[in-house]
Amino acid sequence: MSLFKPMDEKFPIQRQLGVAASPVVLINLFAIDAADEQGFLDAWSDDAKFMKAQPGFISTQLHRAIGDSPTYLNYAVWKSTETFRAAFTRPEFVAKLSAYPSSSVASPHLFQKVGVAGICTA
Repeated sequence: MSLFKPMDEKFPIQRQLGVAASPVVLINLFAIDAADEQGFLDAWSDDAKFMKAQPGFISTQLHRAIGDSPTYLNYAVWKSTETFRAAFTRPEFVAKLSAYPSSSVASPHLFQKVGVAGICTA
């Protein structure tokens, strides 16, 4: 992975990993060069297989921007910040980051569902 760019500069993923919360949703926005799409998909697929085998993993879904935008969004649900942190910081996972094309810029951030009366549940 060429670069991690926080969605929120004041509270990047490294700080979020220290907050106890459950369940959590990882939103990871990837910007890549169009020529690197297949390399990105290969690396992401390998990472997803690794993450699926980790304790606390619930689900994931990859989305591609429409049109000519080589931008991807990964949505992954985890049992807790603790289980995500354990998987995200495993040396085996960290080593996999070098497989991403050099143009890759990832912006990971953790979220929790919010309930809004009459609209959605938490």
